[in-house]
Amino acid sequence: MIQKSKKVITAGLLATLVGSYFMGVFAHAEITPKQSSAKEKLEAYLKFTQILNVIETQYVDEVNTTELVDKALKGLLNNLDAHSTFMDTKAYKDLSVQTKGEFGGLGVSIGMKDGALTVIAPINGTPADKAGLKAGDIILKIDDKATIGMDIDESVKLMRGKPGSDVTLTIIRQKETKPLEIKITRDIIKIQSVYVKSIDNNLLYLHIASFDQKVVDDVQKAIKEHNNTKGILLDLRNNPGGLLDQAVGLVDLFVDNGIIVSQKGRSSIENIEYKATKQDSDAKTPIVVLVNGGSASASEIVSGALQDFKRAIIVGEKTFGKGSVQVVMPVGMDEAVKLTVARYYLPSGRTIQAEGVTPDITVHLGKIEYIEDPMLLKEKELKKHLTNELEKINNGNNKNNKKVLTKSKENNETKADDSIITDTQLYEDAQLKSAVDILKALIITNKGK
Repeated sequence: MIQKSKKVITAGLLATLVGSYFMGVFAHAEITPKQSSAKEKLEAYLKFTQILNVIETQYVDEVNTTELVDKALKGLLNNLDAHSTFMDTKAYKDLSVQTKGEFGGLGVSIGMKDGALTVIAPINGTPADKAGLKAGDIILKIDDKATIGMDIDESVKLMRGKPGSDVTLTIIRQKETKPLEIKITRDIIKIQSVYVKSIDNNLLYLHIASFDQKVVDDVQKAIKEHNNTKGILLDLRNNPGGLLDQAVGLVDLFVDNGIIVSQKGRSSIENIEYKATKQDSDAKTPIVVLVNGGSASASEIVSGALQDFKRAIIVGEKTFGKGSVQVVMPVGMDEAVKLTVARYYLPSGRTIQAEGVTPDITVHLGKIEYIEDPMLLKEKELKKHLTNELEKINNGNNKNNKKVLTKSKENNETKADDSIITDTQLYEDAQLKSAVDILKALIITNKGK
């Protein structure tokens, strides 16, 4: 029996190699079918029962009726749209684990795009990310098994395995002339949803890898710890989505009034508006949001809402375009149906389904080459130039040192400070460098208000 009372609303749950998966294709209904009459419904049910009976009694091999019905349900739901699915016992259990931020697998969001098994986004810090998988990679083979004609379930099973064991993915990558083989060691995935760093001591960098149940709390904690922050940079690149309430809660931290997102479905029960509250809202600190083609679902709610409220500048590349809402409804004790029940709409009333969020400023991923003009004389090169205070303190060390170094109390060794983004790192990431420059400009602009 389906228990609607236990439904859990999600906005494109994190796509991983365990449990539920995020499928990067869209279903477009050309013609809205008319509702079936009572007679037509009865005839359809009878047809299904008759065919099932024929298979049970006449198929060449003996079949398990329960497995047969489960496969039929999966096919039924998968044909509705790209996100609806029937979840067996293992899939349902994995879903419950992954939204808590810890699960087994490779740590990658995958989907079917144009009939090919495609990487939506590797999750930061996971085996897939460390091995070098990138958004847009097409998976040709899993070990020695070709993925042509393979469904998502089968591919997920092949990529799962015992932590510590290896799997080799053969991929096609844009601009590469031949397929690449990437070896990945499976592991237990513990997702750190929010990565916190500082830039120039007064900019707070928050990289949100996924929207699990800890995001809002972690962001609030980071903001309180960095109370001298003059600007915030939200990095949502390659964030495949997660829990809707966390996306709404994140926007609510920076907006004090208005509808953050609304959802509309066939049933009036699904017509819901999520509104901002004034409590603990920071409506003034300048914000820049980084997005790309791997930013999907909950990430698009956050970036699109902040854009509509004119609360942030969106920088990067157009987002994925997943604008539907799924409800997970338990079937009995250990199975469930994940069903698309509504589309969501941003504050301006626009939908991002199959459209995505277009950045205010488009910047493509790349590296910035910084070369000083050798023909230009600098003040410090002049004979008897005035020595500045920093030169005195550092005894001639380069004040533009690219690495920020600290002394370890235990062994007095010098090491790089991982909590700070350096100039070198900025120049390695054109999108990040552009976002930082824009944020600094916003801070200057705000001073004049």
